[in-house]
Amino acid sequence: MTRSTVVSLATFALLSYTSDAAAVHKRDLEAPVEIEGGWEYQGCYLDVGRTIDKDGFRNDEMTNEMCGEFCYDRGYSTFGTEWHQECFCGDKLAPGASEADPNDCDTACLGDENQPCGGSNRLSLYKRKGPDINPGWMDYEAIGCWTDSPGNRALTNEEYSIDPDEMTVKKCIEGCATRGYILAGVEFGGECFCGNTITNDHELADAEDCSYACKGNRTELCGGTGHINVYDFKLHAASSASSSSSSASSAEPTVCPGQPQNVLSWSWAGCYTDTPAARTLNANAMTSYQMTLEMCAENCAGYKYFGVEYQWECYCGMEFHGSSTQRPASECNMLCGGAQCDFCGAGDRLSVYAIGDAPPTPSLDPTTTDDAPSQSPTAPVPTDLPDGWDYYGCWVDMANGRILNTQTLDDPQLTLASCVAECDRRGYSIAGTEYYTQCFCGNAIYNGGELADSESECNTACGGNNDEFCGGPNRMSIFSRGEPKIYQPPAATQRVGDWVYAGCVTDTAGLARTFPWQLIFDGTLTPKICTDACAEFGYAAAGLEYGVECYCGDPENIEVNGASIVDDSECDMGCAGDGGAMCGGPSRMTTYFWDGDEPLYSWGFPEDGTAEAGSYEFLIGGVVIPLMTSQAITGKVTFLEKWTTGPPNSTGAYELDLTAIDNFELAWRTMNVKTDLFCAAGVTLPDKAGRQLTVGGWSGESTYGVRLYTPDGSDGVQGTNDWEEDVDILSLQDGRWYPSTLNMANGSILVVGGEEGSNGAPVPTLEILPFTGGAPLYMEWLERTDPNNLYPFLAVLPSKGIFVSYWNEARILDEKTFETIKTLPNIPGAVNDPMGGRTYPLEGTSVLLPQKAPYNDPLGILICGGSTEGIANALDNCVTIYPDAAEPEWVLERMPSKRVMSCMAPLPDGTYLMMNGAMHGVAGFGLASNPNLNAVLYDPEKPVGSRMTVMANTTVARLYHSEALTLLDGRVLVSGSDPQDGVNPQEYRVEVFNPPYLLSGKPRPTFTIENTDWDFEGSYTFTLGSPAVNGAITATLLGSVSSTHGNSMGARTLLPAVSCSGTDCTVTAPPGPYICTPGWYQFFVLDGGIPAVGVFVRIGGDPAELGNWPEGEGFTRPGI
Repeated sequence: MTRSTVVSLATFALLSYTSDAAAVHKRDLEAPVEIEGGWEYQGCYLDVGRTIDKDGFRNDEMTNEMCGEFCYDRGYSTFGTEWHQECFCGDKLAPGASEADPNDCDTACLGDENQPCGGSNRLSLYKRKGPDINPGWMDYEAIGCWTDSPGNRALTNEEYSIDPDEMTVKKCIEGCATRGYILAGVEFGGECFCGNTITNDHELADAEDCSYACKGNRTELCGGTGHINVYDFKLHAASSASSSSSSASSAEPTVCPGQPQNVLSWSWAGCYTDTPAARTLNANAMTSYQMTLEMCAENCAGYKYFGVEYQWECYCGMEFHGSSTQRPASECNMLCGGAQCDFCGAGDRLSVYAIGDAPPTPSLDPTTTDDAPSQSPTAPVPTDLPDGWDYYGCWVDMANGRILNTQTLDDPQLTLASCVAECDRRGYSIAGTEYYTQCFCGNAIYNGGELADSESECNTACGGNNDEFCGGPNRMSIFSRGEPKIYQPPAATQRVGDWVYAGCVTDTAGLARTFPWQLIFDGTLTPKICTDACAEFGYAAAGLEYGVECYCGDPENIEVNGASIVDDSECDMGCAGDGGAMCGGPSRMTTYFWDGDEPLYSWGFPEDGTAEAGSYEFLIGGVVIPLMTSQAITGKVTFLEKWTTGPPNSTGAYELDLTAIDNFELAWRTMNVKTDLFCAAGVTLPDKAGRQLTVGGWSGESTYGVRLYTPDGSDGVQGTNDWEEDVDILSLQDGRWYPSTLNMANGSILVVGGEEGSNGAPVPTLEILPFTGGAPLYMEWLERTDPNNLYPFLAVLPSKGIFVSYWNEARILDEKTFETIKTLPNIPGAVNDPMGGRTYPLEGTSVLLPQKAPYNDPLGILICGGSTEGIANALDNCVTIYPDAAEPEWVLERMPSKRVMSCMAPLPDGTYLMMNGAMHGVAGFGLASNPNLNAVLYDPEKPVGSRMTVMANTTVARLYHSEALTLLDGRVLVSGSDPQDGVNPQEYRVEVFNPPYLLSGKPRPTFTIENTDWDFEGSYTFTLGSPAVNGAITATLLGSVSSTHGNSMGARTLLPAVSCSGTDCTVTAPPGPYICTPGWYQFFVLDGGIPAVGVFVRIGGDPAELGNWPEGEGFTRPGI
């Protein structure tokens, strides 16, 4: 597969390069000053999480020109290249972005070694010239940015003939001028409207409200949301009265535009119907694009009548012919081509003038002359149509809106067959032709369309074939595959299943959306499709917009994002999949709220400062920015960080004595590593010393590293042991960066996946420690899903299989052959992106749900948070599955907020504490923003949808490389954060979170236990310090954890059987290695849910005899 759009680790990929990279750094690089598309170089800029974050991609032949073309095509105004091969697009810079030293942009583009493509956390930044206001075209001058509304347009006639993706000011003006209007307006980047006056009390607005670039010319402005750039022909509309126009000086309109009562010696006689098949005035016709009333009058000298039609057509006659009827003067509303204060008829409408003493109301002669066209109003139907298509008559258009909802580009050579063929090619079942050159397509007749009174109303010859008729003014010649389905004018569906209509709601397109999640259902959208999609992912509000767009969110988003409920008339577009149902309009949403018997979610919100909310507490100032933490069986906490790539004075390893917090020097012990374990993996070994193991690293020999530490020391007494490593004696077979580790049921250690180091090639293998004699095993699924499968989640299942989850997939492996036993359903991602992922760099967090004695139920897996590729929307849901179930399925539940790079710590009372992370972005340096400061408590005993409680907030941003670890005293240790985003600091401070059970005021139990080395199914006694006072005595076993990047390796929650007689109690160890993998566990005794301070116990011994491993000097072996 291709690499991820967002490359989360590129910001440090050159730190250890020596030869080739050095040559790149030394090369003189010169950024192109200008790039085709109107791009201008702005300089070298600091990249802050992310500086530009709307779109992007990565390419091994990247140049600034390639990036510019990509961003131009998507309509963005700013782009930047970074780290050789990355391209990012957007419209504005993130807060904190600033110009950097030009020399910092020192990484050459992979596609052009002579130009820079940014650097480490640096962007080569370009902005597009403009977009600016186009001053005008064809005597149409810009008159400013005006307010507009979908339900009450400033300019009431939309010009449909222009492809929205090709919209320019010039095309809109030409379209309006052709139709005889003196005002043209562009809006929303791709919409064009025409008119002769600005209506509905709309007013001038601030120029910045029209900020959208035209889709067909990104250098000029085309309005905005609810705002329109207006152009006025010779500024005629600026004055409500004008005595004359320069090109028709003797015509005397009372207003501009208007219909003069007198032209030379001719007098206004009225507006009359006309038809090409039987002209009302049939003599001395002429056409001119500069037509004026005077010009036509002069052409018709000697005749009693002259008439002007369709802006530039002139007809003369001594009397009327055919069946012309007088119409209201308002139907003659097209401006003369050469005098745009005067009306010159309209489509099939004549502005008629009479000479001297001719009757002001002409007499009608129903006969036609030899000069009239011989064609009948009912023209032959073409026979060269695609199979299944037939003619279904002449239909009325625009009585309540368009009856077909897709218009193709106007075609001067249009024929009936060509329109049908185009609609057939596009997959539509209905085609309609209208007014010479227009072709429309659809799958139903919308807006209550109905047959015209007579076939003769479709009377305009096709532009490409005068022998057939292509509709008429507001009339369509309809062809269909079968009887067309008819929808009445759209109306809001008041109830859709468990959803109730909430009104027409504004949407701030281009800024913050009212509802955050967008789905596109082109051609299929209905209220049910949208509401079903939102409900599936737990959203209680659904908005339908512009006929094809669906948005999901919560009712509260309306107020929070400054939206409002407006009159229903502003939502005026039918749904693409159900024309009778309303689906919003431009920047308007037909909105529904969930109204089912049960809420989609119910979260707890205890009052801040109460015991139920828990609390954050500063613990101690730090000496390290850890990327991995673990509590050793001695009770001390080990911290591991980048070494050689971290702070210059770092040794890479430290240990914290929690009993010496008041003595900084005693509390912290400096330790040492030999290679950089940046993004390594780790577990606690099941040997009797509880040694800690880390494997892998960031580059070179460190990726092969296998490191061991034997915990020593005691409360208040620092140990002397240190990390041991010798790659010549002990190493991985495959070097790995971002692997995962697992304590297997047989006592061995499984190492899975990773990359070769520093954004290198995937390492799609797994291997066993200690070395078994076989080569690493290739896994196709690891190669196929790189790089979104790093730090996969692993677990031993009661069925004896091995669960593995990576990106958005999961499977069960055979514990001996590692062949796939069962492929599980794909993991749900975002409501609009099934490819949203859960493992690094789309980093979520995962734990195993509690296993309760007698352990008959299948083991549950809980995964929370994550992100999407590209735009990097953090996920706001958790998913649960029971892999050993007969038909396992993922169950989704909403989280109270989005979260990526989160951590989750199992607690002694069987709940889980989720904390840290960001609400946007992906894992990596500078790749996330908007820290998530609150903790969330997850209680699996509650019903799905009601399991989460929003807890206390911290003031410390915990982003990339932050960790959470449950301590023996029941608190959760919170540490680290290395965002490198120019906004949030590297974090040395260490906090603890106090869960509610520590703040309840209830007494904590105490206990003593002598035997801490347990066999499976063994019974072990412990003694309470006093009788239970809070409730029942229970026990919990929490697996020893190595916490890194949201992956709590070793975590497992077991609730063993306990019985008590007075203060004498017995606990029964779990039954075997598939329920409880051999190793070390924190053992807690609880009185009515209040835990005592725990102790470490070992369960299941050391079946792989790791205590005798490894052989060779320089390693401590505790024995069996």
